[in-house]
Amino acid sequence: MPELLVTSATNPRLKAVAALRRRRVRDQEGLTVVDGYDELALAVDAGVVPRTLLYCPELMLDPDAQSALVERVRGLGATTVRCGRTAFEKVAYREGPDGFLAVVPGAGRRLEDLVLGPDPLVVVVEGLEKPGNLGSVLRSADAAGVAAVVAADPATDWGNPNVVRASKGTVFTVPVASAPLAGVLGWLAGHGIRLVATTPDTATLHTEVDWTGAVAVAVGTEKTGLTPAALAAADERVRIPMAGRVNSLNAGVSAAVVLYEAVRQRGM
Repeated sequence: MPELLVTSATNPRLKAVAALRRRRVRDQEGLTVVDGYDELALAVDAGVVPRTLLYCPELMLDPDAQSALVERVRGLGATTVRCGRTAFEKVAYREGPDGFLAVVPGAGRRLEDLVLGPDPLVVVVEGLEKPGNLGSVLRSADAAGVAAVVAADPATDWGNPNVVRASKGTVFTVPVASAPLAGVLGWLAGHGIRLVATTPDTATLHTEVDWTGAVAVAVGTEKTGLTPAALAAADERVRIPMAGRVNSLNAGVSAAVVLYEAVRQRGM
């Protein structure tokens, strides 16, 4: 198939990509977008097969080296569309785009389809609204080698382009799923996974519990924390010591602090 060249921002192909900004469209089509060279390279390394790649050599940081990713994606069967700078910048999701924007299958799977190894370390995020927070949790989860990140009663979807961007593409490297809280709690119990809730309302520090074995850390919203239902279901509650005037950290930071205590104890 000959490569397409697009110079107009009103091109129907570009309009179709721009439509994926809306969650309703992403849900209907089962697609999302990956904006950025590093994010796309990580997604492809994780086995993601793009449907379409828009690229702009004028915006690439290193066209000679980065063009190899274009060829790699084309070799996977994706349609590649070379865009003029103005057209690409119009459809790109980020400010200062680097010349790569791909349409890929949406991230996430059914809770029951998650495959866990022995003694898994899991992250449960309840009701997180900000895509940046969810992306930050995913980056920490990838770095810590967690088995899965599960969103309970999520306020955003895994395919939100800002989640993909904030996660640096790790939404495709860490198994992720979403379900109502009741379903998540039943799934944890069915797999024999202890639930440790983070909350400022406890005397137990996050360094004072056992993070070995099958265990999940639960993180809530920055504003209200975990719901009473999640706290009531927890096997243990922990807090991160705070020496200043605020009583909590950003959700993504909290997850990272606790996860790395788990990493230390588990010798990962």
